[in-house]
Amino acid sequence: MIKLSYDVKNYRKDLRNLVGEGDTIIELGCHVGGTTRLFSDRCRVIAVDNSPESVEEMSKLDVEFIKGDVRLHDVLGEVFSKIQKCDVLAIDLGGGYHPDTVFKVFYIWSSTFKPQHTAIRNRGLLEFFNSAQGSGEDYVSNEGYLESYHDSGIPPQIKEFDLWTPALKK
Repeated sequence: MIKLSYDVKNYRKDLRNLVGEGDTIIELGCHVGGTTRLFSDRCRVIAVDNSPESVEEMSKLDVEFIKGDVRLHDVLGEVFSKIQKCDVLAIDLGGGYHPDTVFKVFYIWSSTFKPQHTAIRNRGLLEFFNSAQGSGEDYVSNEGYLESYHDSGIPPQIKEFDLWTPALKK
């Protein structure tokens, strides 16, 4: 199941309903751990964030924290070296910004880790979803990833990543 929300309270409620005891969670955009605290005591959490504020705060929690940019292939590879599958993928990359980036991150990470459930917090994606009308074609995914993507493992690095921002270039 894929849950989409904008309000952080709804996002956290969705995660409370999706996360089970002992689940493995990948949290992208954990910032200082406000959402992480909801399940870090009962689950294995791998949390990723690039903000300087996250380092000290995340060290106070019992989680595996990676300081890194989730758009970078190396960061995806680092998480993949720890686990190859997760139960829940939680994505909160600023809430209201850059729905195209959030969707790309969702697609790459979810197709790599094949979660049962995904929760995404992003206003742009939610606005698009609520404004769109289908053409009658029935494409439905019952998992936390798009089932039409059937490859396994880390997808090849997307050349488009170079276009996101010059700061991502090494």
